[in-house]
Amino acid sequence: MKPGIEVIPGELPPFWDRSVVFFSNIHSIFYDNVEESKQLHREILGATTYGARVMSILNLLYRREPNLIVLEGEPEASLMNYLSYGLGLTLPDHSVLEHSDYARLPARLREEAPSPMEPTCHRLRRHPAPWLDGFVTDQTLIELAGALGKKTVSTLGGSRNGNNKFLLYQFKLEHRLPTFETLIASHRDELPECLAALHRKGYTQAVVKAQIGASGFGMVKLDPKSWRPEEVPHFMFFEGPCMVQGWLDEHIAGVERLGSPSVQLFLNDDTVFLFDLTEQILSAESVHQGNMSPPPYLQEHPALEGELLRQAGMAGAWLHEQGYRGTASADFLVVLRGTTLEVILCEINARVTGATYPAVLARHFLPRGSWCMRNISFRKALAGGELLSLMERAEVLYAPGKAKGMLPFNFNTDAQGRVIKGQFLCLGKDSGECFDLLTHAWSELPVEWGYDRD
Repeated sequence: MKPGIEVIPGELPPFWDRSVVFFSNIHSIFYDNVEESKQLHREILGATTYGARVMSILNLLYRREPNLIVLEGEPEASLMNYLSYGLGLTLPDHSVLEHSDYARLPARLREEAPSPMEPTCHRLRRHPAPWLDGFVTDQTLIELAGALGKKTVSTLGGSRNGNNKFLLYQFKLEHRLPTFETLIASHRDELPECLAALHRKGYTQAVVKAQIGASGFGMVKLDPKSWRPEEVPHFMFFEGPCMVQGWLDEHIAGVERLGSPSVQLFLNDDTVFLFDLTEQILSAESVHQGNMSPPPYLQEHPALEGELLRQAGMAGAWLHEQGYRGTASADFLVVLRGTTLEVILCEINARVTGATYPAVLARHFLPRGSWCMRNISFRKALAGGELLSLMERAEVLYAPGKAKGMLPFNFNTDAQGRVIKGQFLCLGKDSGECFDLLTHAWSELPVEWGYDRD
C-alpha cells in the first residue's frame, strides 16, 4: 500500500469540501473508443438522460456550493421539484450541451469571437468553482481545465488507468490476489485457441473482456464450442489485448455461486473510504440491473465481509496510486468451491457508478437501514408528474422522516419529455421490506413496467 494512504472501512465520508463544474459526459466513458460508445447509445433507452442522475447527489459530493452540472439532456422537471421540495435536497445549477458541442468546447473557449455556444462559454468563464470533474476525465476535460484556468479532480492517466481491467489484472497477479482462469488474446485471430484451451479445462462458457468497458459493454459471453467471430466486435481490441476468462458458475463441478458484491469507494487526497457494501443485481449475461445493501448472504458467512473489505482496500490504494480521485466501485464474484470460499475481484469502475447514487442517498436519508435500487422501464411513456402522483396515491413515494418508501432519483425520457424508464431506490428497515415495496408498487400502480439494465 502506498505510504501515507489510510483505508477507512464502514464510514460515510465527508466527501469534498469543494465546488465543482461537473460535465456529465456519458458519451466519453469509453474515452476515444467511438464504436463502443455508439453501441451503448444504440442499446440503452434514454442514454442521454442518464447523466441527470448526478443532479440528486452532486451537492452531497461537493459540499461547497455553488456547483454547476453540464448535462447532455434536460432533466425531467417534475422529478427535480420532488428532489428539491419533496426531499429537501439542494440541487446544482445546470446547463445542457450535446456531446458534439462538448468535444468542440475547448476550442470555442479559446476563441474571442462569439459562437453558437457563447452563453455556455460565458457561464463557464464566470463560474467561481475552481474544480472540473465528470464521469471520466478525458482529454477534452483536461483541455477545458486549461482553457478555464481550473483543475481536474483526477488526472487523465488516473481516470483511464483506473478503469482499465487489464492493468488491474496485472496488479492482482503481482499481489497474488485471486483471479479467474485467464488467457490473453492480442487480436481476434487468437480467440479460437484461447477459447478451445478453456473448453479443454472444463469451462462451458467463457467471457472476452476489453480493457475498458461498463455495464456489460466491452464484455462478450461466449460458448467456447459454438461461438462465432462476429460476436466479438473489433472495437474490443481498441485499447490493446483482451482477456479471455473461464466463466465460474454452477456448471463447473463443485462450484456454487454465492453472489456479486460490490464495495463503494471514495478517494480523497490521502484516504480511501469503503463506505457501503452492496450486492449487484445482474442479468443472466451479468449486465448490471440494480443493487441492494447489505448482501443477503453475509450473515451465513461471517468471514466474507472482512475479506471483501481487505481486497477492496488494496484495490482502492492501487487506484489512488494511478492518480484517480472521487467515487468508485470495486466489483467481486464470490463462489463456494467445495468448502472453500473464493472472493475474486472482477473490476474497478473509477467514476460515479450506478451504485453510487443509491448508496449516497440511502445513507443520507436512512443511515442504518437497507436499500434496493432497480432500473424500471415502462411499456407506455407517461408524464413525470403523473408517475409521481400515482406513486403518492399508492403510498409508496418516499418522504423525509418516513421509515420506508420508494425514492425515484432519475427519469429517462423520450423526445417528448415523457418518462420511459427510471432509477428507483427502495428504503426500508431490511431487504424484505424493500422488496415488499416493489411488490406493492407492482400491484397498486396502474402502469405496466418491468426491470431493465443500467
